[in-house]
Amino acid sequence: MAALRLLAAALGSRVPGGCSGPARSLGCARRFATSSPARVQFCTDPTEALKGVSDGATVMIGGFGLCGIPENLIAALRDMGVKNLTVISTNAGVDDFGLGVLLSAKQVRRVVCSYLGESAVCEQQYLAGELELEMTPQGTLAERIRAGGAGVPAFYTPTGYGTLVQEGGSPISYYPDGHVATLSQPREVREFRGQHYLLEHAIRADFALIKGWRADRAGNVVFRGSARNFNVPMCKAADVSVVEVEEIVDVGTFPPEDIHVPNIYVNRVIKGEKYEKRIERLTTRTREGVQARDTGDIRTRIIKRAALEFEDGMYANLGIGIPLLASNYISPNMKVHLHSENGVLGLGPFPFKEEVDPDVINAGKQTVTVIPGGSFFASDDSFAMIRGGHIQLTMLGAMQVSKYGDLANWMIPGKKVKGMGGAMDLVSSAKTRVVVTMEHCTKAKTPKILEKCTMPLTGKRCVDRIITEKAVFDVHPNRGLTLLELWEGLTVDEIKTSTGCAFAVSPNLRPMQQVSP
Repeated sequence: MAALRLLAAALGSRVPGGCSGPARSLGCARRFATSSPARVQFCTDPTEALKGVSDGATVMIGGFGLCGIPENLIAALRDMGVKNLTVISTNAGVDDFGLGVLLSAKQVRRVVCSYLGESAVCEQQYLAGELELEMTPQGTLAERIRAGGAGVPAFYTPTGYGTLVQEGGSPISYYPDGHVATLSQPREVREFRGQHYLLEHAIRADFALIKGWRADRAGNVVFRGSARNFNVPMCKAADVSVVEVEEIVDVGTFPPEDIHVPNIYVNRVIKGEKYEKRIERLTTRTREGVQARDTGDIRTRIIKRAALEFEDGMYANLGIGIPLLASNYISPNMKVHLHSENGVLGLGPFPFKEEVDPDVINAGKQTVTVIPGGSFFASDDSFAMIRGGHIQLTMLGAMQVSKYGDLANWMIPGKKVKGMGGAMDLVSSAKTRVVVTMEHCTKAKTPKILEKCTMPLTGKRCVDRIITEKAVFDVHPNRGLTLLELWEGLTVDEIKTSTGCAFAVSPNLRPMQQVSP
């Protein structure tokens, strides 16, 4: 106790002379600010909110698809006519909305994103040599932004090892004649605990344009539903963060523990004039239910086999298409927690028409519901769950899979340029089981299971199982493929004819299984 009294006396002697009495022992508590921080400016004019954005600026634009985008600030930026912008966004919007309006006005020089989405104009300008395009895995992009806001200059990630991200050589820009002008650079690689990691550099911007739901008059911000996405990390990683909200409320309207972004990260706040909140992929269900049609077609065959991969209590991430449809066959006696990269855990069925909420979507930009006990979070948290191995199963489609489990599903060079999205992150953790669902051959009847992938890789030796309409294979990174199941009526020789590499046959080969109705 004597030591504590001496320490208290020593600390007290440091208190400025203007403090005395009870306030002195409390560290001048009576001087604590109770008003709105002077640094948070509340604007009424979007042009005022965007003051300082000039030609050549780097601008982060929050949102995921069209969900949670700062649509009023984007429109104001278009009207300002600034040029040669570098824009950092998870995707490129659509041609007449979101980031697409800036691209259509040719105000953007470079885009850093993970997925082009439905922006035909972005793809056209890129291939025509009018736009630089830096494709970054979605989780890496989220972490680069988070690191930029946290003062971390660089970090190592397993995402992208063995792909163009690591090796370099991905086209960033083209000449007008179609020849490649600039290629991405190789990444530094290091090995930790037997696994390879790439060095990625943090990213910051001059301005971040953010869409919140509410801000209080102190400048604290909360978001709604899945609209938190990239808005949260971006708000922390810019010299000037401008937040447009639907409502400005009095301090105390929401309790301190409910604040998603505290005002220390916020520079300017503006109430949006109007919101379209366009839905990119309106998806609903009927009262009759949404189970896949039991017609015996090959897609349904794959879906009903894929559904057997689910286990009670597991956390799973499902790609759009066949993987997501497999969730319709999860037994009502089984609990599977479905995760979505854009910041949702506990995905439920598609909404009824009257339940549609533009602030609640999945990674495929479809409207969804969330089951009781579900949760929302930001994109950097979402990919921490993925890279950290907290997801037990990821199920996704593919263009090609190699004998040893290499996966290619994001790019056809010179033709299809959509981006890798979150796929590279989803297959990066050694703790996550990766199941590929796809048709056995292309429309041209060429094999999709090959000795070696000919398309750019999504992941190296990452696939654990392949499910097609013809067969089920287990994949070992050193021993290769083993045929486990065969569709009724087919022979092993027929599978050999339609598969582009050799495989072993399990001594316990059995007919291809299907989930019970």
